Amino acid sequence: MSKYFYPSLLSIVLFMVTFAVNLQTPLYSVYAKESNIGSTGVTIAFAAYVAGLLPTLFFLGGLSDRIGRRLPIIMSLLLCVSATALLVVLPSWGSLFIARLLLGIGTGLVTTSGAAYMSELLDKNDERFATLLVASSTSLGFSGGALATSFSLSLHGPSLMPASFIILFISVPILAIAFFKMPRVDTLKNVPLFRLPIFPPNTWLYGLSMTLAWATTGMIIAIVPLELKNLQLDNWTGLVIFLAIFVGFLCQPIARKMNNANALVLGAILIPIGFIIIVLGVWLQSLSLILLGSAITSSASYGFTYLSALSEFGSRAPNNKARATAGLFIYAYLGFSVPVVASGALADMLGLLPAMIVFSITIIIATIIILSFCYRRKQYILEF
Repeated sequence: MSKYFYPSLLSIVLFMVTFAVNLQTPLYSVYAKESNIGSTGVTIAFAAYVAGLLPTLFFLGGLSDRIGRRLPIIMSLLLCVSATALLVVLPSWGSLFIARLLLGIGTGLVTTSGAAYMSELLDKNDERFATLLVASSTSLGFSGGALATSFSLSLHGPSLMPASFIILFISVPILAIAFFKMPRVDTLKNVPLFRLPIFPPNTWLYGLSMTLAWATTGMIIAIVPLELKNLQLDNWTGLVIFLAIFVGFLCQPIARKMNNANALVLGAILIPIGFIIIVLGVWLQSLSLILLGSAITSSASYGFTYLSALSEFGSRAPNNKARATAGLFIYAYLGFSVPVVASGALADMLGLLPAMIVFSITIIIATIIILSFCYRRKQYILEF
């Protein structure tokens, strides 16, 4: 058997768990209509993902070190299929909230164990290849779920159980059974389950940039699909979300060749530019502008800003990289949830487009603040 067989199986499992996370996104408006709720309700359900993910990362961060890698990953598979099944059986806002919560827990479990397991399955000389496999499979998963559902709906018509859901229901039991055959290559450790994040000194500027970047991505995933529905462009929701995530992954090789400071500045500039183009696309009812803006924001959210912040947090805490990374994701997921919910509430009061305009103005102001600090101390930019 090839030495890449088990890493390949793990990659498929990582893809399937993350595939489920945004699988239901094109149906947000349907769930909202079933429960007669507005934009605020949709964004609160969307943010429930973060409410499940962050506590799992903190309170169960050491779980896979104590019980092994396989069981947490199998649990994440079962959680993602259970969440999706709940939406089929009881399509409503309440089910969406619970499903997103379960998906957050599942992602937290697979995050704490998947990357470590991949490194253990491969030789130490393949460390970079292991990172690439994890990044590729999860990026494709997060971006591909919504795209698969949109394609299914456009191909077969409206349904609360599109073909993309059926693929998940068939694949997960097979993968879960196969995963029991995965080898145990880890050494169990008596480490604490609870791991507090740390915030390395002089990294706040990178953290703030991540907050803005992921807030923009959260807006694209939660708010933009509602506007696409109003514009009768909801069949394109999946492609919009795909571009909003996957283009950033394609930009990572470029970001790796840049120093952290330059990547930070470039990402900070691209964030408002991309979202302003999306707003113009909504105003002009131009699908091409919406797609272009989504791709530009992605290049920052999962490309330049993400890579520079991840590198900076890790390099400033070389002996606590895992906890420093958790600190970075505090910034990221605050952006992924709080501004999105606030924008949802504003949309219920003023409308979706005005809420998006207010969000644009906010990120423009925040970007100017970031760039002004970079300019004023450009010779010390790496000290932020």
